Amino acid sequence: MKPLLLTLLTAALLTGAAGANAQSLRIAYADPVSSLDPQLNNHAGDRSLALHVFESLLERRDDKTLPGLAESWKTVDATTWEFYLRKDVKWQDGQPLTADDLVYSLQRARNVPGSVAPYSSSLRTVESVSAPDPYTLRVKTSEPNPLLLQNIDSIYIVSRHVGEQSSTADYNNGKAMIGTGPYRLVSNAQGDRTLFERNTGYWGKPATWDTVDYRYIANPASRTAALLAGDVDVIDKVSPSDVKKLSATPSVSVFAYPGLRALLIQPSFRPGPNEFIRDNAGQPLAQNPLRDVRVRQALSLAINRKAIAERILQNTVTPANQWMPANTFGYNPAVTDIANDPAQAKKLLAEAGYPEGFQLTVHVPGDRYPLAPETLQAVAQFWARIGVKVDLQVVPWSVYASRANKNEYAVTVIAWGNGTGEASYGLANVLATADASKGLGSSNWGRYSNPLVDQALQQASAEFDDSKREAILRESVKLVTDDVGVLPLFHYQNIWAARKGLRVEPWLSDRTTAMMVTEEKK
Repeated sequence: MKPLLLTLLTAALLTGAAGANAQSLRIAYADPVSSLDPQLNNHAGDRSLALHVFESLLERRDDKTLPGLAESWKTVDATTWEFYLRKDVKWQDGQPLTADDLVYSLQRARNVPGSVAPYSSSLRTVESVSAPDPYTLRVKTSEPNPLLLQNIDSIYIVSRHVGEQSSTADYNNGKAMIGTGPYRLVSNAQGDRTLFERNTGYWGKPATWDTVDYRYIANPASRTAALLAGDVDVIDKVSPSDVKKLSATPSVSVFAYPGLRALLIQPSFRPGPNEFIRDNAGQPLAQNPLRDVRVRQALSLAINRKAIAERILQNTVTPANQWMPANTFGYNPAVTDIANDPAQAKKLLAEAGYPEGFQLTVHVPGDRYPLAPETLQAVAQFWARIGVKVDLQVVPWSVYASRANKNEYAVTVIAWGNGTGEASYGLANVLATADASKGLGSSNWGRYSNPLVDQALQQASAEFDDSKREAILRESVKLVTDDVGVLPLFHYQNIWAARKGLRVEPWLSDRTTAMMVTEEKK
């Protein structure tokens, strides 16, 4: 794009053209973006941004698999799938999409240098990919995998002719940002905003908006203020404290939907001493008390989840007893709500050898999950009542993600998105024994490991009968619950707000994209 045209487009976007011109849209979003490389990190912010430019083999709408770059598919045998590509898709540089691009993308996504949240778990059963002809992709799996569609649709497709010549830095500077999606990248200022324009050569339904100003505003109060001031048209992850005010504002519409994302506490299972776990005299403990199930049970029983939901999240969340919300595939209705029982918690700590408790440093990102620091502050108060004294450390996501991924902390928190709409996604990424060579446990920051849970995942991954697979997944929920592999806190709602006249309809979990926003019909 010529510099003058870029300057004029940027100026139009930044001077609030969207308010007067219905073909421009300004979105303020909450999730930080680590990179524009669509295959680097499986982070919500990265995925939302990438959806504008890049597409997947299939489209995911929570619990539905829809055609994407592949218009149809079939199983050839128990371990062979064939996907038939659309023949009218072009990359934004005019080159045609071919099956060879898919082969390259699925190979690249396994191991992108520098990833802290890789996509390897989605490809863990993929043995080989090939292209019998330019519009047929053949995927061979190492074992029968009924969830291949849900796994593979998470991988964004990049072109071989650009990708082989590019590094992650080339995506970040825009050089390699050439996709097949409804929008083209105009410019990107890391940590600030990304500007898009409609891809006029898009194979599908033309994008609603000519231009999109996609702006990162980490602070929820600042996002609300920007919407009320008319600086932006849509905000995501509306603060619970602002929902009532925005709902009563005539110029604003609020859109709240049940979410799939659960806020989970992950205790570290690393043996031996840990610099963030000390006795009451401040000396390191010889052994990690979090490895004792009685200690984990005590910590879970000490938390008043109902109080957190009501007082901090103002009833915009649902207290959780497992990683999947009710009425989803693999949710176990037989698992009861976790009681708030400080007396029993103290008894369990004493039985475990900690009658006076101990000191614990807890880490939480301050710029990632809505009200996570406030939630963990409340958790710290509940734990203090049973003798576990907490030093809460709020750190930037850029620091937190790297150290948490290495199991350097004692206690971490993750808001897991359950993006496939069924329980095995969290099982494979958060609860399976971490093994990079198998693509398992990429977000298992505490290194939880339970052979029975691993066995359940393996069985569920090979079971094509839905009822039998769901029974296996439900049993895995009970195994994790009994073992307190994680401490579930609550399930988020997905809440957006927009200026009156716009409508926001969710696509996938809690992604935020311009494609979700349309003008309300008059």
